[in-house]
Amino acid sequence: MAVGGLLGWLTPAAGPGLEHAINPVIGALLFVTFLQVPAAELVRSLRAGRFLAAALVVNFVVVPLVVAAMFTFLPADQAVRVGVLLVLLCPCVDYVIVFSGLAGGSSRRLLAATPLLLVAQMVLLPGFLYLFMGSDLADIVEVGPFLEAFVFLIVIPLALAWALQGWAARRPAGQKVSDAATTTMVPLMAATLLTVVASQIPKLDDRLVDVAAVVPFYVLFLLVMSFAGKAVARLFRLDTGSGRAIVFTGATRNSLVVLPLALALPDAFAVAAVVVVTQTLVEVVGMVTYVRVVPSLLPVEKRAEDVPAAP
Repeated sequence: MAVGGLLGWLTPAAGPGLEHAINPVIGALLFVTFLQVPAAELVRSLRAGRFLAAALVVNFVVVPLVVAAMFTFLPADQAVRVGVLLVLLCPCVDYVIVFSGLAGGSSRRLLAATPLLLVAQMVLLPGFLYLFMGSDLADIVEVGPFLEAFVFLIVIPLALAWALQGWAARRPAGQKVSDAATTTMVPLMAATLLTVVASQIPKLDDRLVDVAAVVPFYVLFLLVMSFAGKAVARLFRLDTGSGRAIVFTGATRNSLVVLPLALALPDAFAVAAVVVVTQTLVEVVGMVTYVRVVPSLLPVEKRAEDVPAAP
């Protein structure tokens, strides 16, 4: 992120070119993410009805209520508000799987919920924007970029990952390619963050104060959703791994995949994309914190045989 910020500041002319690289690097990152979860596990995870219901409730009931509570206090600039709404109302479908897994969350169930979460946010986002900002602003968000993101960032990487899994199961050469691809996770995450930050820094211009004003709201959102996610997990009586995954999906937002939507807005709303990227910067630091904190927030429940007998 630091290198991306420096690159965007020193070579602002590179911004438009880097924007074209955003979708390819995100698609590659998602391909490697999908590759780590076998297709059979994904199908089995779709049967987890309580988990899917909890994921829908935390993202499309609890999150909008939290955003509504903050909305009045957001900066009055409409472009800034649109950026905040775009990013906070859309649940993450990419690196949340990685961070959740690092914290002991059920990455397989979260991955299985990815298509459902993406389709749901695509359908519900215009309605949410209408409720928050009226019909005029709801109409500026086009469905086209969302459909494009779904095909190029979800469908194609998932199909390629399944194809490679099938090859790896039949041929040693396929297994070698799969193993090599898996090792690229960290470099691809770094490349994604660098590209996104470097492409958007030149757009700040004199809007730095407006953009900085949303940072406390992003931090507050992460704080509130840690406890709200835990409450939803308890409400649906989920096991520890699933509960941790619910905390992560409620807190982690779709900043990378929703960025093409923000970039497709009219020029008057150009700062919305920077507001979205700012959420990414806050969230990455927040996710590192979550990896440490969430296991303590939702500890593994001790079984009866693990409890020492009374003397």
